[in-house]
Amino acid sequence: MKLLNMMRNTLVATALTLVSFAGFADGEPKVVLETNKGDITIELFPNEAPKTVENFLNYVNDGFYNGVIFHRVIPNFMIQTGGFTTAKVRKATSTPIENEATNGLSNSRGTVAMARTRAINSATSQFYINLVDNLHLNHQGKTQETYGYTVFGKITNDSFTIIDEISKVQTTRYQEHKFMPVSDVIIKRAYEVKEETATVDASTAAES
Repeated sequence: MKLLNMMRNTLVATALTLVSFAGFADGEPKVVLETNKGDITIELFPNEAPKTVENFLNYVNDGFYNGVIFHRVIPNFMIQTGGFTTAKVRKATSTPIENEATNGLSNSRGTVAMARTRAINSATSQFYINLVDNLHLNHQGKTQETYGYTVFGKITNDSFTIIDEISKVQTTRYQEHKFMPVSDVIIKRAYEVKEETATVDASTAAES
């Protein structure tokens, strides 16, 4: 009987430990944008957009987004950032990445997608957050006009009030930019959330 109890307790402890590890493994990576309007948390989709997520995290972890502004704010459309400093200077970027707009994800409200030029594979560091469902930005064909924009994440529910607040700021034309905020909306810091796996003490679990 004593041996059976020891085996049962060991199995319980092992199972609890595996559950704790599995719970973390299933979670998607997250990035927090600390702005002067509040924090925006982005859940990333590495399975659907692996190259885009890797590219985005490289910029985040290199500190590239620290101090950049939202340079394009259009109510009932989207807010865009990731390219310009508070001095309105365009930052140098890495090599453009492959467009992954064929991943089946939609440009719905709250999703995050890569900005690009007319060229299909031209996205670098700039990204936007959809304020409404912008289904016309989804992949619809193989031409420059229809290929679409890669969705690679979505904001968490508590971030919607922040993007809606940003969408209401006054904008003006600055050089070639038609919708630049009059007062800077700044990403003070961008960082990847480092979640630690919960651990279970086998001896404690065995006693419970």
